[in-house]
Amino acid sequence: MLIITGYMHIDPTEVPQFLAELKDLAIVTRQRPGNISYDAAIDDPAAGRLLIAERWTGQEALSAHLAAEETKAFVARWQGSLRGDVRKFDASNERGLLE
Repeated sequence: MLIITGYMHIDPTEVPQFLAELKDLAIVTRQRPGNISYDAAIDDPAAGRLLIAERWTGQEALSAHLAAEETKAFVARWQGSLRGDVRKFDASNERGLLE
């Protein structure tokens, strides 16, 4: 499993539009083969900071998502307005929180 997580920063005035477009992308993304979860949450609205959290079954599924037309269009639309630190982690020992 791959875990994608980190923070994105956007101008606070653009957060509502960004979230609306991200919501549309998330609806499509969550139906893609290999997607386990795809979420974003506002961490600090005044700073325009969002927490990103995704889980994928593997690199093939993530690569297909990144190559999809909807994803490429979203990235092209927002890449000049975003900055952040989002990282990819391999998880090979998944278990319940209290296990």
